[in-house]
Amino acid sequence: MDAFYATLHITLVFQFISFGSSTCLFGCSCTDDILGRSLLCMETSMGEIPVDIPHDFIKIRIEKSHLTELPRGSFSKVPALEFLWLNFNEIALMNMKSLEGLANLTELRLQGNKLTSIPWTAFQDTAKLKILDLKHNHLDVLPEHALRYLPTLTYLDLSFNQLSVIAKEVFINWPLFQIAEKAWAKEGMVSNVVLGLHDNPWLCDCRLKGFVEFIRAVSPPIILMNSYLMCSGPALKADKFFHEIQLKSCMRPVTSAPETNITLPLGANATLTCLVKGRPEPTIQWMYSLKIIRGFTNIDEETFSSQLLIPSLHLADRGLYTCTANNFIGNSSVNITVNIASTDSSLPLLPPVPMLSSEENAYIDIHIAKQTVYGITLEWHAATENPAETWFTIHFGKYDSPKKEMIYIGPGINSYSVSNLLPVTKYEVCVTLKNHPPREGQCIVFVTGSDISEMEQKERLIHIIVIVCAMVLAVPVGMYACTTEARFSCVDRCVDLWRMHRMHDDNLQEGARQGTFDSLQATSDEALCKSSVEKPTKRRKSEDKCKGGSAAYLY
Repeated sequence: MDAFYATLHITLVFQFISFGSSTCLFGCSCTDDILGRSLLCMETSMGEIPVDIPHDFIKIRIEKSHLTELPRGSFSKVPALEFLWLNFNEIALMNMKSLEGLANLTELRLQGNKLTSIPWTAFQDTAKLKILDLKHNHLDVLPEHALRYLPTLTYLDLSFNQLSVIAKEVFINWPLFQIAEKAWAKEGMVSNVVLGLHDNPWLCDCRLKGFVEFIRAVSPPIILMNSYLMCSGPALKADKFFHEIQLKSCMRPVTSAPETNITLPLGANATLTCLVKGRPEPTIQWMYSLKIIRGFTNIDEETFSSQLLIPSLHLADRGLYTCTANNFIGNSSVNITVNIASTDSSLPLLPPVPMLSSEENAYIDIHIAKQTVYGITLEWHAATENPAETWFTIHFGKYDSPKKEMIYIGPGINSYSVSNLLPVTKYEVCVTLKNHPPREGQCIVFVTGSDISEMEQKERLIHIIVIVCAMVLAVPVGMYACTTEARFSCVDRCVDLWRMHRMHDDNLQEGARQGTFDSLQATSDEALCKSSVEKPTKRRKSEDKCKGGSAAYLY
């Protein structure tokens, strides 16, 4: 009898285990083979890692299932897991403890996701990992100690990413490389390590010198999938293979000028030249009276020549001009003095005055072409008689500041970027012909928003409301814009609408505020704007003040 009950107990336990093992996730399939139990989820809509994954899986493959992140302990309840494939999802975030509890993991594939960075310390929990596939992501940085916790890898694929510069120390400090190199030299036989680095936008300047030398010298046990790595830049080395180029060490910029003291008559054209040597390519800018002026730069081998053109010298153009060159090692500058010769030595030079040309009434169409969380890019188009010699002046600063920063822009340039804007601040930016004061229609006034960090994190889409349909301005996130044709009342109304909208948004549920065009009703918003100006007693007055202007807000 005891034997009967013992047999029955064993049978029930076996059936219970079999029943538990047969469970599978909805929309997925499960199989058993000689290696163990497998979970396969293809083209599902799960959106996140399930929390109820049975613990007995050896292989898990979840692909094209709209996963967006790997949170902490994503598979910690599956300690026996050895193979994890999460290819072709939308994973953009990986928690530093996402691989917690996976001590038996030997293969991790994350191909075709949206990862821009990897928390490399996460691999402390996967000491047995042999295969790591990260191709077709957006990785742009590989830290010097990224491979410290991957001592047993035999396959690492970083191809088709956005890597541009890597230090050779990334691989020299790799424990596997150090051990394998010694073992190969001693025994002549050790497991090969396959490395994929091709199809990245390599920037072949001095910063890549060590890595290029490493790739040239690489030999077994390190094997490259594709040894023909190609440069994407700079221009002189683009589309060349690593073995075709010679790179030199980085150096601090050194500036010089053929002439440091120039004297020309009033009305003459002046050309200031600055010669710079430096590696990598330095950023060169001109400054005059604390104003930044854009020059034209040409490259001849390792010498960069920057020229500043000053057409039709005015008295206001005389003084000290500084050419400054910067790269990540340091900076250097050279000064050039511009003097104006007096036609009559007995008469003193007159003080500088604005000199208007025959084009003083030239039409300038100005608009904001691009916006970021912290800045804007301005574009303009001017109808002038001689565009090749037309200079512009940008007036930029806080709206209520009587003194604006002036930036001179040379011929052929019709855009300028402004960055590092302060939150909740009203700014004004104008574009005029050189030395001309701003006129009506040549300025834009905008107010920056207050919730910059939230906007940056959520990357909300732009939604525009036009108050007066003269033109539509694309403006930065959290920012309002009005043309100065709208005058002060329209600008103030812009700010009032922004405040009203913020108060209105605070009463909405978070789920209804997705920031998409589909989730917002433009007609109701336009009605809100119209109601603010279409009062019977003040309608004509408001229209007169805002005629020809426009305003927009975004969130």
